[in-house]
Amino acid sequence: MARPQNPRPLPPALLLLLPLLLRAGDHLPTEGRFTNSCIQARRKCQADPTCNATYHYLNSCASSISTSSPAEEPLVPEDCMEAAQQLRNSSLMSCTCHRRMKNQATCLDIYWTIHPARSLGDYELDVSPYEDTVTRKPWKMNLSKLNMLIPDSDLCLKFAMLCTLNDKCDRLRKAYGEACSGSRCQRHTCQRQLRAFFEKASEPHSQGLLLCPCAPTDQGCGQRRRNTIAPSCALPSEAPNCLELRHVCVSDPLCRSRLADFQTHCHPMDILGTCATEQSRCLRAYMGLIGTALTPNFVSNINASVALSCTCRGSGNLQEECERLEESFSHNPCLMEAISAKMRFHSQLFSQDWAASTFSVMERQNKNPALRPQPWVPTLFSCTLTLILLSSLW
Repeated sequence: MARPQNPRPLPPALLLLLPLLLRAGDHLPTEGRFTNSCIQARRKCQADPTCNATYHYLNSCASSISTSSPAEEPLVPEDCMEAAQQLRNSSLMSCTCHRRMKNQATCLDIYWTIHPARSLGDYELDVSPYEDTVTRKPWKMNLSKLNMLIPDSDLCLKFAMLCTLNDKCDRLRKAYGEACSGSRCQRHTCQRQLRAFFEKASEPHSQGLLLCPCAPTDQGCGQRRRNTIAPSCALPSEAPNCLELRHVCVSDPLCRSRLADFQTHCHPMDILGTCATEQSRCLRAYMGLIGTALTPNFVSNINASVALSCTCRGSGNLQEECERLEESFSHNPCLMEAISAKMRFHSQLFSQDWAASTFSVMERQNKNPALRPQPWVPTLFSCTLTLILLSSLW
């Protein structure tokens, strides 16, 4: 009786592909996959005459709410609050948006129209207008390109080179680089292109550029990191009062939404840096503020501390409130630990030979609470493809 043949070992190329095949079902959410997009909810409301009339009335309330100054409490007319209550059983009340959706501005306008009490003044927001979804994609790049990197260069330069080697990242980076260049700088255009980069570039590339680790003595690396967001153009030349800057932000639906998202996901639960939600959500919310009136940045070339470009001088009897806003960035243990964890992960990417470390890096990533993927269900296609490949080599 013939002895069964031992199964042949899997080729190294297939071993490298397996994590990608098993995760082939991960995709960025689209409007059609939302649980309840505000645009979809608005369409349903339009089909109901009572709901539609109430929504139009709430929409007319916006002008009467948006006139308060940083020192004034916002006054929401009672009839507007009553109109919002009439929609409490509508799908509009629980609708959300996504920062990469095509009609994001329209979606956010709908969200803030039906939540007038949250529109201004409620700076301790605990509900983000964005769908609470984390999409995980494995670290993907052409590993052969790593051989082109200068071995002794700092990690910020290496991540910049990796962006250059990626067509989409390079195109988006050049677009904001041109818009934010010295003599041609127009802040609003620069900020719009910055938002486009951090919304459209893949997270491995955008986070690698922004959150690259630097040695404390390597000021050249730290300077490259600080200059990632083109601060000379994107940030005000003279630091305004933080409360005034916040007032500008909450007067804009997009910036107000990004601030709400940051306050939701970067809320520290304790002094140890435990976030109210996953650290990955905090990082995404932090990066979502880049290109808005409340754009944060690294404060120096020698450490990874971040802060807003504003001051609390001249805040009068609102000094404590101003300091709370400023410290929600500069002394936020949740944000600081999330940034540190991501920088440690980025250091691991270049700490050893890629051919031998691909799996160990992914394993450490999954063990790190800041980077651990959520439960997922593999698609039928990815499972079938993997089994076919395995059976053909057995």
